[in-house]
Amino acid sequence: MDSRVVNKGQLPELLDKLARDHTLIAPVREEENVTLFKKVSGASEVQLDYITSDVSPKGCIFPQTEKTISYTYTGDTLEMKEQDEPPKTVLFGVRPCDINSILALDPVFEGKFLDTYYLEKRKNTVIIGLSCSTILSTCFCTAFNSGPCDGKGADLMFTELGDKYYVEVNTEKGSSLVEAYSQYFSKGDTDKLAKAKEEQAKKLEGQFTRKVDLEGVKQVLDENFELPYWDKVFKKCLGCGICTYVCPTCHCFDIFDYVTGEFTGDRFRCWDSCMFPDFTLMAGGHNPRPSRKERVRNRFMHKLKYHLDRYNLDGCVGCGRCISKCPVNIDITQIIKDLKEVGQNA
Repeated sequence: MDSRVVNKGQLPELLDKLARDHTLIAPVREEENVTLFKKVSGASEVQLDYITSDVSPKGCIFPQTEKTISYTYTGDTLEMKEQDEPPKTVLFGVRPCDINSILALDPVFEGKFLDTYYLEKRKNTVIIGLSCSTILSTCFCTAFNSGPCDGKGADLMFTELGDKYYVEVNTEKGSSLVEAYSQYFSKGDTDKLAKAKEEQAKKLEGQFTRKVDLEGVKQVLDENFELPYWDKVFKKCLGCGICTYVCPTCHCFDIFDYVTGEFTGDRFRCWDSCMFPDFTLMAGGHNPRPSRKERVRNRFMHKLKYHLDRYNLDGCVGCGRCISKCPVNIDITQIIKDLKEVGQNA
């Protein structure tokens, strides 16, 4: 792994150049306290001191709504036009938990049936991570083999250390970007900064107040599908779907056609939620998850079991958004604790 140094005072100029040469997506603050990842025209719009964005940056690669094809019926033939190749994009300022979530999404979309819409965006995107500087009470990424300064999955990983950023160059895409903007990336005293980063990571890891132990949880779920415990949990749930929309690893979607003219139309796909009653409703009227109990159970089974079964990757990254946004305070870490107790008492 290579490493570089960026002087803090030069970062705005670097971001301005990246915005001119690419589509630059970065954290921005809207209204008073809402942080989202959006396309920016320069450094002045970028919110560097955010902790966790309200909505994850997964929408940059897996958009909440996207047009997949346009079609025209001529009377004899049906002509379909695919969307243009996505632009070269730099996704800047991604926290480690959200980088980890993109790694969890990759095998979903590059499985037996390749999802070209996701994969083309993924290929054309350089991910620049940004280490955390503050730990929230809802954070628990360390439970999933990550941490506040973990750069795994980022093309470049920035860690703020005083008046400098220590930059880890992890991939060929990252190396190419460093080469293209070499005037901002010096070799400097990277060994000293690497040690400083390790010390900062240890300090931050000591600030986690939410201790989560996953040992034995999957085994409980493997062996107990019809747990009476779910009868207790689901009664609190409103079925609003907020948890799925803020979750960085949720990937359910729907597809619909929109008629634009007598012989023309567009096809879209948009995020959907397994917490909605009609998500699993079949054409014949049968619904295998007819009540909130089945839907709540499925959500947590997916996060703690099914994703592991399919991809050998956790379906949760410990970002804590579902905890902080749930209007009835359903807490996945409490559910993990309860499931462990079920296993111990079995």
